[in-house]
Amino acid sequence: MKDLTCIVIGGGHAGLAALKAIKEKTEGMANGQQIRFVLLDKQPGHVRKLLLFRPAVGEEEIMIPWTHYEFFEGVKFVQGTVTSVDSTDKQIRYEDAQGNNAQIQYDILVVAVGSVARQPDPDQGGISLNDLQTAKVIRERWRANLKQAASETNPKERKRLMTVAVAGAGVSGIETSAELALKMQKEALSLGLNPSDISVYLLSAQDRLFMEGPEKVGLKLDQILSECGVTVLYNRKAIREEVGVVSLSNGDRLLVGLCIWTIGLIPNPALRMMGLPLTPDGQVLVDESYRVQGAPSVYSIGDCARIVDPKTGKAALMRCAEIALQDERLGKIVKADLEGRPSPVHKSAPLDLYCIGLGENRGLVWAHKWGLDVIVTGKSAWKFRSAAWDLGSKLR
Repeated sequence: MKDLTCIVIGGGHAGLAALKAIKEKTEGMANGQQIRFVLLDKQPGHVRKLLLFRPAVGEEEIMIPWTHYEFFEGVKFVQGTVTSVDSTDKQIRYEDAQGNNAQIQYDILVVAVGSVARQPDPDQGGISLNDLQTAKVIRERWRANLKQAASETNPKERKRLMTVAVAGAGVSGIETSAELALKMQKEALSLGLNPSDISVYLLSAQDRLFMEGPEKVGLKLDQILSECGVTVLYNRKAIREEVGVVSLSNGDRLLVGLCIWTIGLIPNPALRMMGLPLTPDGQVLVDESYRVQGAPSVYSIGDCARIVDPKTGKAALMRCAEIALQDERLGKIVKADLEGRPSPVHKSAPLDLYCIGLGENRGLVWAHKWGLDVIVTGKSAWKFRSAAWDLGSKLR
C-alpha cells in the first residue's frame, strides 16, 4: 500500500493548528498506511499575524522558523503560492519561491490560507498595516517624523509630525493605537521632545468601541486608551489622506505625519484562483465537518472557510479564538473519515470571549455566558492576551 500525502496550504494560525492536530490524531498512520505531511506557504516561517503591530512600533521579530516546532519533525516544507486545486485528480499547482511552476499530488488537502487586511483604495493615501513590509515602513515613517520634529522650529509643523491617525477601530486598530502612542511617547522623550505633545487619534465610524459586546466594555476601552494617550474620535470615518491631511466623513480635517489603515479583514483573495467553491464574500464553502463542497478529501478551517453551526445556524467569526476549537475537531474528523467512521460536526464556542492588548501590562478581557459579563483589565488581562497570542502560534 502506498503512503498517503496530506498537504496543508497555509502556515498561519489555522494551518499550523491543522497540521499539528491531524499529525497527532492520526499518529502519522491510517489503515496501515504511512501519512506524509507537507506544509506549503509563501513565507519562509510562521508569521504571528496577530502581532503585526509590534514591528510597526518596534523591532520585535514575529516570524518563527518552522524548525522551532517539535511537531514539524518529518514534515516537508514547500515555499510557494498555490495557483489552482484540481480536486478531480487530487493535484495542486503552485509557483515556487523562484517563480517556477510546479505541481504536487495529495490524498488529503487542508486549505487554511486565512485572511488578509482589507485594503483602502490606492487614491486614499496612508499606509495599510497588512504585512511585515508595511509594518517596517510604518515604523520607519513615524520615527523619521519624530527626528524631524526635534529640529522643527514651526510649532504647527512640529505638532503635525508628532500626530498619527489610525483609521479603523476594530481590535487591530485598538491594539495598534495603544502600543504606538506609548512607543512614540518614549521615543519623543529620548529626542528631547515633550511626550505630552504626541497625538494618536483612533478613528471610529461607530458611536462606540467594541460593537461585539456591551457598551460598558467599549467605555472601559476608551478609558484605558485615553490613559495610553489615544484619543478616540467617534462617528468619523477617514475618507483619504493627502499630503499630511486626513479628510473625515463629517467634514473635519486632521493634520498628521502618518495615517495607518486598520479597516478589518477579508478572506484571502488567493482563494479565488484555486477553483474551490466560494461564497460571494470569498470564503470556502464547507459542510458541518469542514469538508469542502464537491471536493473529496479536501477540508478547510479558519478565516478562509464559511463554517456554520448546524444546530444554531451561527457562522464562525473571522478571529483566532475560533480556530482553537476547529483544529482539534478537524484532527478527529480526518481520522474518522480515513477509517470510515462517523465524524464530529462543528459546534460554536461555548462562550463569547475577547481579549485585547493595550500595551505592556495593560489589557482587557471580556467573557459572556449565561447572561453574565466578566471584565478583567490591567496586568492579568495583559498576561491572558499574551498567553492567547502564544497559543495561537502554538508556542505553548
